[in-house]
Amino acid sequence: MKRYLPLLVLLLGLIYLGSTLAPPSNKSDFDLNGFGRLPVLVDGRIKPLDTVARTSLLVLQGRQRFTAPNGESLEPAEWLLDVLFNPAVANDYRHFLIENPEVLALLGKEQDNQKRFSFNELRGKLEELDRQMRLADPVDEQERTPFQREVAKLYQRLVLYQRLQQSVNLESSPDLLADLLRFQEILPAGAAAVRAKEAGRPYAEADYKAVMNFASQFQFLSDTGYLLVIPPDAGHAGANGWKKMGDALMETFRRGAISPDAMAYAGLGHAWRLKQPRDFNEIVGLYTQQLAKRFQPQLRQCRAEAVFNHAQPFYTSMVLYVLAFLLAVISWLKWPDLLQRSACWLLALAFVVATAGIATRMWLEGRPPVTNLYSSALFVGWVAVALCLVLERIYRNAIGSVAGGMIGFGTLLIAHHLALSSGDTMEMMRAVLDSNFWLATHVVVITMGYGSTFLAGFLAIIYIFRGTLTRSLTPETADALTRMVYGIVCFATLFSLVGTVLGGIWADQSWGRFWGWDPKENGALIIVLWNAIILHCRWGGLIRQRGLMMLAVFGNIVTSWSWFGVNMLGVGLHSYGFMQSAFYWLIAFVASQVLIIALAAIPPASWRSFRRATAAAP
Repeated sequence: MKRYLPLLVLLLGLIYLGSTLAPPSNKSDFDLNGFGRLPVLVDGRIKPLDTVARTSLLVLQGRQRFTAPNGESLEPAEWLLDVLFNPAVANDYRHFLIENPEVLALLGKEQDNQKRFSFNELRGKLEELDRQMRLADPVDEQERTPFQREVAKLYQRLVLYQRLQQSVNLESSPDLLADLLRFQEILPAGAAAVRAKEAGRPYAEADYKAVMNFASQFQFLSDTGYLLVIPPDAGHAGANGWKKMGDALMETFRRGAISPDAMAYAGLGHAWRLKQPRDFNEIVGLYTQQLAKRFQPQLRQCRAEAVFNHAQPFYTSMVLYVLAFLLAVISWLKWPDLLQRSACWLLALAFVVATAGIATRMWLEGRPPVTNLYSSALFVGWVAVALCLVLERIYRNAIGSVAGGMIGFGTLLIAHHLALSSGDTMEMMRAVLDSNFWLATHVVVITMGYGSTFLAGFLAIIYIFRGTLTRSLTPETADALTRMVYGIVCFATLFSLVGTVLGGIWADQSWGRFWGWDPKENGALIIVLWNAIILHCRWGGLIRQRGLMMLAVFGNIVTSWSWFGVNMLGVGLHSYGFMQSAFYWLIAFVASQVLIIALAAIPPASWRSFRRATAAAP
């Protein structure tokens, strides 16, 4: 029976995977799934409202799940519906994450023993928060105090929330549908009054004031709204044709009739507030049918993205990577053959899930796999795990599974925290990066160099930990790890060098020079030189096993500086924005690698594995 353990583990992994792929259950009478699949344009990308809800929750509170004040768990789409159409309810939702003690004191909330607050709880301090933001705004982000950074973060969250509320609903309107129907009635008389006033003729002042009041509200909606919910007219399928609700309503003065798309959203809001699921579902269905006549490809992508959001393949991969890591480590203690195969198969399953997730992102974006820091974290882990599977296939000693589980989980955890800062990880490309050819060559190749260099370093860490802390580093295992690290360093050197050269060619086309000693360019060059140093030291006999491992671990420091130190710390042309938390984590990672190198510097006679070998010698 024990021999079927690998198959049982794989079966359990497949069952867990299948549970994540099951269609989302709609416990509500409202068609939340249909609403969540409706397309809108935000930040230059057409995306489903489900994505808007999830990314907004990530930015506001650091997680996608939401619990109402009554303890009821709400779907992201339910939360968004309340924010859009039922502000009186949404303003009591505690979805603003505040952890800084100084900011809590500023808001008078330091004694509340809570981290999340509602808009109504913060309303009385908005003026003071605005004053503090004006003080922090002139200060460069790198020079702001922790208090100023947290003030800016909270201010941006409040702005996002208020812009969401002002996307499809008039600020002072309890029922947008009723207001629009009234506006449609008074429009002819109001328009006539406006024309008469402009011509200097007598006009009906009441009609003039009524229609101008609507015009000012529509203009406010146009100025402050966040979502572009109104699709373009027939024959204008591009992203540039999408409009805000306010813009579409302002066009009513020219067209003489309210946009049917605007009326559809007003009807959705009316049915949602009055708890009329039948009307709500009918409007969702009819509106989707109308959109399908003009935007079938966009609807298909939005449906796929909503399914992708629900499945959360990278979270599933994280769980599987951890399980593969644990099984591989246990295999060094018991049932080595069975648990080694179980771990390898589970690692392969996690890799397949991550591959499917990356491929889906590529299809949704129409881009190669690496477009920003978030996707680079995904791809670095993907490359490393792919190489680990190759190593495991060759050596069958669970080392590849341990390294793959550790790196796969670590890179996906990094990606998760990167998503918290931006919310939507499929953002529009920066102008200098907007080239599919170079994204598919330079960026992908050099990211493969990052992943393989990290893998060499983590294999070296396994060697050091097993040698110094356990008695499991046998001569055969040490030789296998040495061959692994050497082979991966060769692979990393090739891809780092080719990727750096391709980056120079891209820089020549983008900025008119092949090399400019930009910090990012220096970092890429240092990775190539460091890997070359490792190989030359090995070939020249300057280092043996232990020295190779120490140099490989230092490669983690070099690579992390090039990957994160430049991109996240506000230096050079490749800087994508300063993040204080990223700086602290980078320093902590570098310190950990230095400590591991110091551990490896302990004389071999003091290593537990080597002591066992010495004691066994005659």
